[in-house]
Amino acid sequence: MNITLNGSTKEIADGVAVDELLETLALGPEGVAVELNGELVGLAERESVRLVDGDAVELVTLVGGG
Repeated sequence: MNITLNGSTKEIADGVAVDELLETLALGPEGVAVELNGELVGLAERESVRLVDGDAVELVTLVGGG
């Protein structure tokens, strides 16, 4: 199935949960904000929220520096 990830089309397996998507992208759960179809997905929900074809996912990571 296809989702839109940060504005680009990405093919993923059917039934992938948000936390599994983060794992495949080598992103830890902490320090990543996840928006799914315009709604924020909290840490506690990421395991249970399954992606479906056509979903729009925005990921924002924190970057430190000076």
